Amino acid sequence: MTAVSRRDFGRVAGLAGLGVGAAALPAGRASARAAARSWQATGPLPAALAGFDSTMKGFMQARDIPAGQLAVVKDGRLVLARGYTWSADTASPTQPTSLFRIASISKPLTATAVLRLVQDGRLKLTDRAASLLGLSTAADSRLADVTVLRLLQHLGGWDGSVSPDPMFQDATIAKALGVPLPVSQAAIMKYVSDRRLDHAPGTKYAYSNYGFLLLGRIIEKVTGQSYGSYVQQAVLTPRAIKRLKLGHSRTSESGEVRYYSGYTGPTVFDNSGTTVAYPYGAFNLENMDSHGGWLATALDLTRFAGIYDGGTTVLNSASIQRAFAEPETGISDGYYYGCGWQVRPVGGGTGMNTWHTGSLAGTFTLLVRRYDGLAWAALFDQRQEGDAPGYGDIDPALHDAADAVKTWPTGDLSSRYF
Repeated sequence: MTAVSRRDFGRVAGLAGLGVGAAALPAGRASARAAARSWQATGPLPAALAGFDSTMKGFMQARDIPAGQLAVVKDGRLVLARGYTWSADTASPTQPTSLFRIASISKPLTATAVLRLVQDGRLKLTDRAASLLGLSTAADSRLADVTVLRLLQHLGGWDGSVSPDPMFQDATIAKALGVPLPVSQAAIMKYVSDRRLDHAPGTKYAYSNYGFLLLGRIIEKVTGQSYGSYVQQAVLTPRAIKRLKLGHSRTSESGEVRYYSGYTGPTVFDNSGTTVAYPYGAFNLENMDSHGGWLATALDLTRFAGIYDGGTTVLNSASIQRAFAEPETGISDGYYYGCGWQVRPVGGGTGMNTWHTGSLAGTFTLLVRRYDGLAWAALFDQRQEGDAPGYGDIDPALHDAADAVKTWPTGDLSSRYF
């Protein structure tokens, strides 16, 4: 059973817009590049899981994706961790430990940190964002009704289909507030709070990057720590996850892949108007920390997802149930957004598929937890642009690869990487 239908994939993914004025894709550029490419794959490949390998290679080759990564977990055991390179450059093949931007898969990390604060009694799901953060409700008194839970479930009232996503409106915000670029998170919050909500809180599901920006600031307010430090301490360290880190727009971490896009745009880091490659300065990744700013590996993401299988010190069973509980509204076609996860009950409600996707210019990612003890993460260093084939096809393709496995490996690669 697929986690999400192909038809619905883009709608629920919260895809980040490229913004007005992005340059068109050069025609024929990708096919010309592909002529000189060859395959390199790293990490052990059990024969029983060869179908995953061929699925990734076929998907990447059809879309001319330079770098990809896949990790698969079965019943808590890491059974596959592979890096894929489809490139003419053979000097630096993608490794299972190479870092990728994960875009909106950052949201389950943030939600887990919030649920841990609630579990520890330091925060309540009914707490009001405006009160916690000192946001003005003068422009719209309904802002007072935005609770922590509504932020987690995208029920805060901001709707990117009605008003532009403020996380990609840097120049507009700077002009409105009379401040220079780059704009700060505080400036974004002031700009948004000075405008009316698109919907009354709790009345309509509308995916909101901004809502998760607020959750990151709430974490900082409650803990007195930076957002990244608290997530590392409370969520990652108990799982021995050490590679995850927050990314930067214009510089790369050691071992981080390069990101590819055919689009360019003006830099959002100064007022020069300089045109840059979209993944490297046309959006502010630092401001996106709690909704889209993390770097990770596929194998680290599957290990993180194991928190929701229970039996860890991060979240107890009540917190996990809270994460996957139905929201007050927003159930569509049998699935909904819980606290940081898309959720689809399966098997007559006896199990659940839960997942999240991520998308930025130069990035496409998928993390899936399946009802039968399987989990996987797939990461890529570009996303669909122009008339290229869609990337949502990777979701059903990986489900098909999993369903085709006759006998799962009995080993566990975890000790190799953790």
